[in-house]
Amino acid sequence: MAGFKESSIKEIASEDEWRSHVASLPSSTLLIISFHAPWAAPCATMSAALGALVQDYPVTDPLSTSWVSINAEELSDISETYDVTAVPYLVLQRNDKVVETVSGSNVVLVREAIERHAANPDGNPTTLAKADGAITAAAASSAPAASVPAPAPDEVETATADPEKAEEELFKRLGELVKAAPVMLFMKGTPSAPQCGFSRRLVGLLRERSVKYGFFNILADDEVRQGLKKFAEWPTYPQLWVDGELVGGLDIVKEELENNPDFLKAHSVATEGSVAAA
Repeated sequence: MAGFKESSIKEIASEDEWRSHVASLPSSTLLIISFHAPWAAPCATMSAALGALVQDYPVTDPLSTSWVSINAEELSDISETYDVTAVPYLVLQRNDKVVETVSGSNVVLVREAIERHAANPDGNPTTLAKADGAITAAAASSAPAASVPAPAPDEVETATADPEKAEEELFKRLGELVKAAPVMLFMKGTPSAPQCGFSRRLVGLLRERSVKYGFFNILADDEVRQGLKKFAEWPTYPQLWVDGELVGGLDIVKEELENNPDFLKAHSVATEGSVAAA
């Protein structure tokens, strides 16, 4: 077709580039913002899915859709603006207003959200709340980690009817959660806003050693909060997991570090010659 031009996904490299791009868009353009982290495996899957989806939306005049990708670690100020606490994380925005967000790597939900809003430029959609319990993560900065897709409706119905099946599914999910990052912290609150003193002190220990870690706010998901106690056979929080194995709470972590100062050295960004940010 003459004049046909495929859309592409633009990688935003700086805040200035971001502001310039947003300012250049017509008010009717649906801006599709994909937040990612290079070390989170589900982001690669989402990137491939978006790369396929973008081909269904050719460049038009005026521009109907604009696709951008943002490294949530490197451009943390932009991430914080959109309250990004997990990656992959998709934001759909039109005329400087968020119309929907999708947290996690469920490609079906992403496709449906894009189709819905791209096809209804004059609608007045309501912003959707993010799914509770998304995995979040932090390096010494605020690096998001991967999200586990929500179970399909039929799986939920089956699990509800069968307690043993429900626990099996929950344990499967927890098994993925504890391995979402090499170092995973299950805590009350977030590293920037801990909701208990023990969590705050454990975050401090990790930051002092520039440890790159994932975190999960157990206050956001009571199923995980209660289930992980049984899964881990450890009744309290915070819990620190390393390479999918439970280390323990604050006292145990402190003891490990006292006995072996290099206990977490392999997971420190300083080991790679990087400077960690608080």
